[in-house]
Amino acid sequence: MRHTIALLLLLLAPACASLSSSSASADMLSVCRAQEAAWNRGDLESFMAEGYWNSPKLSFFSGGSDTRGYDAMLERYRIRYTQGGNAMGKLSFSEMEAVPLATDAGLVRGRWKVAFPDGREIAGLFTLAMQKHQDGWRIVHDHTSVGP
Repeated sequence: MRHTIALLLLLLAPACASLSSSSASADMLSVCRAQEAAWNRGDLESFMAEGYWNSPKLSFFSGGSDTRGYDAMLERYRIRYTQGGNAMGKLSFSEMEAVPLATDAGLVRGRWKVAFPDGREIAGLFTLAMQKHQDGWRIVHDHTSVGP
C-alpha cells in the first residue's frame, strides 16, 4: 500500500508543479495588468504600489541610468511623466511572457508603449524580475529599454 501511495505522489508531482507554475505566471501577469490600468487612470502612486517592491533595494535600469529605491523610482516617474504639465499618456503592454523560476521568483518580459495625447509615442522592451512577498508578487528589478 505504501508503494502505491508513493507511486501516486510521484506521478502527481509534475502535474501539481505545472499548476503552481501556471498560477505563478498568471499572478505575475496580473500585476502588470493592474499597473497598466493604474497608469491609464493617471494614478502614478497606484502604478508603483500595484507592482513595485517598496524597498530601498528596488532597482531600475533604463537608458544607461541606474535608479535605486522605491522613492527614487517614483520621483523619476513623476519628473518624466507628470511634472511641468506632462501627460502620462496611455500605457499598453504586449507580447508579455511570464517565466516562473522558483515558487517565489520569476521573470516577466515583453513590450511596452506609451501613446501621448499629442500623437507622440515611445516604446520598447522590458524585463521584470519578480518575487512573491506576503502582499503578493512584486517587481524587485525592472530593466526597460526604449527603441522601435
